[in-house]
Parts: sequence; C-alpha cells; structure tokens
Amino acid sequence: MPAGVSWPVYLRTLGASLLAMFAGAEVVHRYYRPDLTIPEIPPKPGELRTELLGLKERSRQVQTSQ
Repeated sequence: MPAGVSWPVYLRTLGASLLAMFAGAEVVHRYYRPDLTIPEIPPKPGELRTELLGLKERSRQVQTSQ
C-alpha cells in the first residue's frame, strides 16, 4: 500500500481529499460566479470585460448603508 498504511485508512484519506477538492472548487465557483451565457455576437478583441461580481455586490451594499 502507498505510504505504508492500511486500505481503510488509505481510502478514507482519499475520500476526504476528494471531498475537500470538490468543496473548494464549489466555493471558488460561487465566489467568482462565471458568466455562462453565450452572446449572439462574440465580442471583439479588447471588448471583453470581466469583473468580480461578489466584490461588486459587496461594494454596492457598503455604499447603500452609508
């Protein structure tokens, strides 16, 4: 067995690692919120704008509370 551990310990560690990887990917996906819409006309080079939607919403909330 790899690393000299038993099968149950190895499988438990593998499962925990996979779960942590998928959970981390989900958190990043929800934070950055990718735009999955497909425009009818593709943007010209230099026209494509990307921004952090979560950051934009938080800054909007801070401005409205002031």
